[in-house]
Amino acid sequence: MNNVSTLSIDLAKNVFQLLSFDKQGNKCFSRRLDRAKLLQTLTQLPACNVVMESCSTSHYWGRCCLQAGHQVQLIPAQHVTPFVRGNKNDKNDCMAIYEASLRPNIRFVPVKTEHQQAILALHRYRERLIHNRTACINQTCGLLLEFGIVIKKSLKSFRATIADLLNRNLHGALNLLLRDVYEEMQKLDANIKNVEAQFKQFNEQSQAAQIIQSIPGIGIINASALSATIDKGQAFSNKKELAVWLGITPRQYASGETKKMGGITKRGDRYLRKQLIHGARTVVNHAHKKQDDLNKWINALVERRGKNKAVVATAHRLARLMWILLQRNEPYKAQYTQSEAQS
Repeated sequence: MNNVSTLSIDLAKNVFQLLSFDKQGNKCFSRRLDRAKLLQTLTQLPACNVVMESCSTSHYWGRCCLQAGHQVQLIPAQHVTPFVRGNKNDKNDCMAIYEASLRPNIRFVPVKTEHQQAILALHRYRERLIHNRTACINQTCGLLLEFGIVIKKSLKSFRATIADLLNRNLHGALNLLLRDVYEEMQKLDANIKNVEAQFKQFNEQSQAAQIIQSIPGIGIINASALSATIDKGQAFSNKKELAVWLGITPRQYASGETKKMGGITKRGDRYLRKQLIHGARTVVNHAHKKQDDLNKWINALVERRGKNKAVVATAHRLARLMWILLQRNEPYKAQYTQSEAQS
């Protein structure tokens, strides 16, 4: 065990496959352990480089390895798959993880802290609350149509209509239904507000979140999600890499003299990309009210390419701007052309 230089771990829920190598790439040992024995082995093993696939529980085990004095490299799953040889089994997966870790151009995933993962868990919880609230609204609107009651498509109108209907002398069973819906909506709204209060508290304690939140179109929710995921952008060597990782760059097909650019790749985290595009849409909708350089660029883009493409292009530009500001460690400031600034 003293010769181990790299330890490759194939993660699972209860059983884990370990494959170790020395500095020359020779195998040292291969073991199949349960959770308790894995923790014991990591503690007893001399400091080495631990490589794992970035998947479920990988950040937890990454923190365990760091506490035991090891170095940790988490590899994106899509970069491990091409190195799997032979049949699909845990040993071959371990070998593929090890071989992927040797590639010079692999960008590893930073190990997230417990606090960062807690914030991201709250984002997933908030998404479920909003989904449940939307389902409650849609079902109630459909049921009320059978009684000739039409509700406008807005959360504000739904709340006002339900409150008004409760004051009417409706059928007993229908009145009971509406009362339960009203109480369910109140509970969901309260839970959502509590979660958003946690986001606000996190942003106040995170310098990266404050910098990100200063960018147009990025509020409390987006800033907390982005800062908890990318921190200060240290995993990316330039602004382009962050935009590519978010999946908001055009898909390229090139072969010989043929070169085609398609729609965005939609790689990476779907939730972050959705939130960033929603924020960019808000910026585009209000761009005509402002005269700084960014909004002038947006207005010209809307006229030239249309609103929807301008929204995605704005999201791309905001992502690149985000990385620049995080590296400079300074908040966003609107830029104006020199001629306008002098006038």
